[in-house]
Amino acid sequence: MKEDYIKRINKVLLFIDQNLDQELNLETIAKIGNYSPFHLHRIFKAVTNETINEYITRKRIEKAASILLHKREITISELSLQYGFNSNSSFTRTFKKFYGMSPKEFRLTYPDKFSKIGKMDSKNRQETGIFDQYICNINNHKNWIKMKAKIEIKEMPKLDLAYISQIGHNGMQHAYSKLIKWATSRRLLENENLKIVTIYHDSFKITEPEKVRMSACISLKEKVEVDGEIGLTTIEGGKFIVGHFEIQINEFEKSWSGLFIWMNENGYKKADRNPYEIYYNDFNEHPEKISIVDFCIPIE
Repeated sequence: MKEDYIKRINKVLLFIDQNLDQELNLETIAKIGNYSPFHLHRIFKAVTNETINEYITRKRIEKAASILLHKREITISELSLQYGFNSNSSFTRTFKKFYGMSPKEFRLTYPDKFSKIGKMDSKNRQETGIFDQYICNINNHKNWIKMKAKIEIKEMPKLDLAYISQIGHNGMQHAYSKLIKWATSRRLLENENLKIVTIYHDSFKITEPEKVRMSACISLKEKVEVDGEIGLTTIEGGKFIVGHFEIQINEFEKSWSGLFIWMNENGYKKADRNPYEIYYNDFNEHPEKISIVDFCIPIE
């Protein structure tokens, strides 16, 4: 796949993600990528393995699912209208295709205040065993955070970054290899304040792993010229929950889950921005394969 194709599709992905609550017609999207509508369909499917309509629908449903988890004051009817569905029934049918349950059931099954889980209604009143197991899992994550994490509420600085976009977690190592090779040829790694960062544009909680979009990034001391699939982006400064971990690679998922539970338990709400990781070592060079990393969740 030519690098120019990927660069232009990255612009399209960013535009779609930022305008999920707006009308998204093919002609407008094609102009963003500087494609004809016909060629955009073909190239988009080749890069993302989804058609444009499939991608837009999935992202809208996933955005709605995230809001159901984190903003319980917003009604299902409001979500349906906000993300372009003609009716609640249309929204519910589409939501069920992705999650196997209605938006109402999803919100009740995954409450954002775990301490109130016992208030969930059940038609069959047979939830006790499920809840016992679920609460046990929550408590395990909470204990994990107590043992493994140093957690702070911090004002994080703005970060200017060069990045390569990656869809699916299995390709991240290759994405970083390409990014480091590009940065090395331009002596960008000599920056004493260099940060290696992964931005998560999707959540593994609501998106299938092979469809999660991430950005492999390095911080920049000053603006640079980029080409091909290398892009420029910025993480705006602001208030974050920052969890500092020293963990093995197979412990990342548990650590993220625990940190989000800590957020909910302590009354914080995630802001409508992307979480990210900052790495302080190469785990392959650690004698015990330990990664030293900060997990950063933007909060309101």
